[in-house]
Amino acid sequence: MSTVLFDTPGPKSRARHRLYAVLGILVVVALIAFVVYSFAASGQFAPRKWEWLQYAQVQSDLASAVLATLEAFALGAVCALVFGAVFAAGRLSEHKWLRGISTFVVEFFRAIPLLILMFLFYYGLPTVGVDTSPLFAVVLGLTLYNGSVLAEVFRAGINSLPKGQSEAAYALGMRKTQVMFSVLLPQAIRAMLPTIISQLVVLLKDTALGFLVTYPELLYYARYIGSQGAFGRPIVPSTIVAAAIYIVLCLLLTALATWVERRNRRSKKHIETIDNKAEQVALGSAMGQGTPL
Repeated sequence: MSTVLFDTPGPKSRARHRLYAVLGILVVVALIAFVVYSFAASGQFAPRKWEWLQYAQVQSDLASAVLATLEAFALGAVCALVFGAVFAAGRLSEHKWLRGISTFVVEFFRAIPLLILMFLFYYGLPTVGVDTSPLFAVVLGLTLYNGSVLAEVFRAGINSLPKGQSEAAYALGMRKTQVMFSVLLPQAIRAMLPTIISQLVVLLKDTALGFLVTYPELLYYARYIGSQGAFGRPIVPSTIVAAAIYIVLCLLLTALATWVERRNRRSKKHIETIDNKAEQVALGSAMGQGTPL
């Protein structure tokens, strides 16, 4: 079976693709094995390099760093979602001036690297008399950058919905704001949920940039532990631990998104089943009450 843009591969093509996949996996495994061997040969897996994990104070400080990371992520995620929803609505507005302002804001903050935003808010605002904290700089940077990306995600999701959704809502007498936030945006969020979660995972990893503005998050503490001569300067072990924690957090976020998506899918199927049964009951009643010709 084939289409205009894609031809289904035949047996030889499938065998060639499997071969490429196996070769790619072998190359990746070989690279990982080389890195592990290099670390082991340089003594990075020696017990002395990892004994810092046994101290209760270190464990407590590490947990505090994880909580600081989650705090920045939670605040940044909520603010970015709100920012994205508001400016997506602005970009879809019928008012040209509002659409122009929203477009400028979204494109402006999408074009500036996140690290520069954090530097501007932490080091730049105090020069004009505005006191800031590392948490404020990190959260504001995450909000503006990721919120601008999410605004484009929401706009694309809303534009992908059938026109009949908004037309039916207008026919019921709903205002444009009600149509946007009560009808279109919830459906767009469901449709774009995988993309939204992917951007939230990016936001979670971007919190690591906070260590450059002295925010005491996970990478900041890993760098601090790695510089301690009392533990043999375990910069590689501390970085590995921080990376493992980030991986676990991202996997948990992805698992939560998968659970929410499955729950929404089951709820949608349940509602459709109830509607179908109601239609059948109404149809049966109408046929039973009809008069014979």
